[in-house]
Parts: sequence; C-alpha cells; structure tokens
Amino acid sequence: MSTGLIDNGSNKIYDETEIAQNFKEGEAIEKEENHRVHKTFTSQENPEHVQEDGNREAAAIIDMKFKKKKALLEFRCMVEDAVLGNYLLGKPPRSHSPKEAALARSQLKKITLWGVPLLPSKAHEGTDIVLLKFLKAKDYKVHDAFEMLRKTLKWRRDYLADLIQEDGLDPDVGKLVYSNCKDREGRPLYYNVCGAFKNRELPKKLVDLEDLCDQFIRLEVKFMEKGIKELNFKPGGANSIVQIIDLKNSKPPDIKKFRVVSKKTVMMLQDNYPELMHRNIIINVPFWYYAFHTVASKFLSPRCKRKFVFARPAKVTKTLLKFISPENLPVEYGGLYRENDDFFPEDRTSELIVRKNTAGSVRIPVAETGVTMMWDLTVLGWDVSYKEEFIPDDEGSYRVLLQSEKEKKGGEGESMRNSFYISEPGKIVITIDNVTLKNKRVYYRFKTKPAVPMYIVSKE
Repeated sequence: MSTGLIDNGSNKIYDETEIAQNFKEGEAIEKEENHRVHKTFTSQENPEHVQEDGNREAAAIIDMKFKKKKALLEFRCMVEDAVLGNYLLGKPPRSHSPKEAALARSQLKKITLWGVPLLPSKAHEGTDIVLLKFLKAKDYKVHDAFEMLRKTLKWRRDYLADLIQEDGLDPDVGKLVYSNCKDREGRPLYYNVCGAFKNRELPKKLVDLEDLCDQFIRLEVKFMEKGIKELNFKPGGANSIVQIIDLKNSKPPDIKKFRVVSKKTVMMLQDNYPELMHRNIIINVPFWYYAFHTVASKFLSPRCKRKFVFARPAKVTKTLLKFISPENLPVEYGGLYRENDDFFPEDRTSELIVRKNTAGSVRIPVAETGVTMMWDLTVLGWDVSYKEEFIPDDEGSYRVLLQSEKEKKGGEGESMRNSFYISEPGKIVITIDNVTLKNKRVYYRFKTKPAVPMYIVSKE
C-alpha cells in the first residue's frame, strides 16, 4: 500500500491515507450541508424545524463552554488542595517534623510556573491562563492535566530550568537561534537558522549522540525560557511563541541521530511546555525534509501537528507575511526590518496592489525643505520594472531620476532602500510597472529626518 507524500501546491504535505480520510470527512460534511440547505428551502412550509435546529446548535455550544468552565473549576480545586496539602510535588517525607512540614507548606504556597503564581486563591490574572494550557493539552481531562502539571513542576525542579539562562552554551551552537520582533498579534518570534551548521567544524564537536541530544535539548529549553519571559499571561495578551525554522543550506542529517534527537526534543517540549508554541513555521523546506518530518511527527499529538506550517523557497515571504507584518519581517526574508535602523517597528507600512499588466505608483509629497526623505519598499515576488524620481512642484525645475531598473528580478529576500535630500518642495514618485499576469503586492513606508546636504559638508 502506498504511503507517499503529495504536494497540492499550497505549502501543505499530505499522506495518501490522510487524503482518503479527509475525502470521507468531506463527503460527510457535504451531505450535512446539503441537508441543511434542503431544510432552509423547505422552511417556509415548516419554519419551526430551522428554529429548532438553531436552538440545538446554540445549546451544544453553551454546553461545551459549560464543560470547559467546569473542568477549569475542578482543576483549580485540585491544585489548591495539592498546594495546601503539601503534595503537589509528591508526598512529603515521613521524617519531616511538624515544623519542617509547615515550612514546606508555606514555601509551596509561593510556587510559580513561568513566573505566574499557581495557587488559585491568590487570584492572579495569569493563573487560569496557565492552567488552561494544561487542560487544552489533555483535551480538558482534569486528572490527566493535573498529572501533567505535577510532572512539569518536578522536571523543572530537577532540570533547574529557572536557572538555565545563566548557563552558557557553546557559542557556535548558540548561533542556531536568535530572537527578532513580534508577530501580528504581538507574540515573540524566534528563528532557528539551521544553516549555521553548514560550518563543518561544528558537527565534529557534537559527534557523540548523547552530547548532541543534551546540547540541542538545552538549547531548546533556553530558547523557550527566554521566550516565556516576553509573555505576559494576561487575558487577551500574548501567551505563546512563534518559532521559525530556516532549513536553507541544511543537509539531510543522519536518520538515526535525527530520530533520537527529534523524539527526545519533541517529547520534552510537549510534556513541559504545553500550548506555549503558537506556530512552528518551517521555511526553505527541501524535499528531503518531508520524509524526516514524517518520522518526527509520530511523536507529536494531533493538536501539535496542526501548528506546523511549511514553505518552500519560492513561498517564504508570502507565507511569513501571513503571520508577520512587513516592518517586523527581516530583509533577508523579504520584509523591511533591519537591526539598528532609522526606521522602527512602530513606523507602519502602507500597502499598494498593482494589477496585472498595469503600472502603479507610490507618491510621497514633501513640502518641507532642508530635510532628507527616506523610504523603504518591497514588492512581493518582484519581476517588475522599477523607477524612482523626484518631481519638483515648480514646473521650471528639473526632475531628478534616482533609480531605474527595466527589470527588477529576484523577489525573495530583497527590499529597496533609498533617500534624497529635499532642497525644494515636490514629491518622490516610485513607479512599479507590472507586466506579469499576476497582481503584485507592494509594501512601503517613509519618513523624514533632519540632514545636511553633502556639498555643505564638503565646503566645511
């Protein structure tokens, strides 16, 4: 029986058995929808049926919300009893004197997870958010969520997870991960750049399988702990992380090592950081990776599997822009973000759609003189003709051609940055001529800054 992978062109990879299952589910949904449409057309004869079905659906939703609230309330009671009874981390030793037991109980009341107090009676606004993560991970099965919480707390105590930020890692291994900006909902972004391993000296340091596992797991824990410090665990706030794994220039790993490392890492993250990963976005995905991901996904829960997004090299920018605004996306991935830049993430971008076989323009009016106008622009997919010019308001003045390219190729990982000293009122006009058969999306921003023209500097 075939178990091949099929690409449907939408950056998702499907197993053939999964497709068959989805097809069956699709048929069931279609039948249900046809039945609903039929009832709608016959509602004039018997409108009570439609109202009755609507009431049933509303009741089901209310019932589900009630069950979740009930599960949270029961979970809170279990945690409260375990803290006050001094058995959240296991039964206390019988050798403890009453004074030692009282001290341990007092210390347990102060226990926190990810910086949030766990004792529900303290009424901290983040306690329910943390507890709900364990409930969601266990499909609202209270006893399973409680055991998961206890194991997580014991693991953190034994692993010294709260102190891992003070623990230095191999600087070469540390190059694998860096943080950068936020996603569109304010979640922290972390990039795992696997191309950092293309240096052949690095794998030699990690030839031992156990050493490789330990190093990689400690790196993941350090990355998670650093990201958690940027979360606020408040209602409506950002309480999960977006991870972007860049596989550019990466080579197929040894299947045995990959299986061992993947299993240990995935299990560690699933067991001890439930619902803290909002998305795992895998970019620049080579063909060989899908087979390895199939191996790793065997250890993932269905809930975790749904958090993966894949993008091949030609779709990297388009995919990332679904989750990250252009001003927060690094230039190497087709965005406008640069470190130590004159622009800031708060300098929001504007958007222009250039229709197929037409030309569009960005006009930046400048009434103030004696300043430098800066602008930043990127075209999703490029393959356009591109021109920048300054047009004075005074018809007797000359236009200034700033940039002109008959064909701006490339696309992914490029943006245009330019500036011009304004000596008279006018406007910067950027023309994008789209001769392709697809609409082009343009992102741009601009700002002025005080400046002195170069010829004045030269005279001084």
